[in-house]
Amino acid sequence: VQLVESGGGSVQTGGSLRLSCAASGFPFADWGIGWFRQAPGKEREGLSCVHVNDGTTRSTYYADSVRGRFTISSDVAKTTVFLQMDNLQFEDTATYYCAGGWGYACYPSLEGNEYTSWGQGTQVTVFS
Repeated sequence: VQLVESGGGSVQTGGSLRLSCAASGFPFADWGIGWFRQAPGKEREGLSCVHVNDGTTRSTYYADSVRGRFTISSDVAKTTVFLQMDNLQFEDTATYYCAGGWGYACYPSLEGNEYTSWGQGTQVTVFS
């Protein structure tokens, strides 16, 4: 499975960005993709994930830090997952990664330990 993120960039506080994660090579109809971020000197943080089975979204989860500001969605036909990020704040500055694997990899705690593939990351910088 290969994952390619895109959509990062620099944005002013309060602005929006939309990240994309294009996945290829999923050998199964039950898959999950999660979004994570890591800022310098900080641990990786799970943000959101989506579980898709047989072309239908089964569940989505969000971290408290982004619930209400970030929205995860998917184009199932293209196996692409998006992360719409609104009302961005300085503390959202980080490298953002997507990860993919079986559907069970997406669960409420968003730890991400079950994912088998990771993207290369895309930088998001929020300035005032």
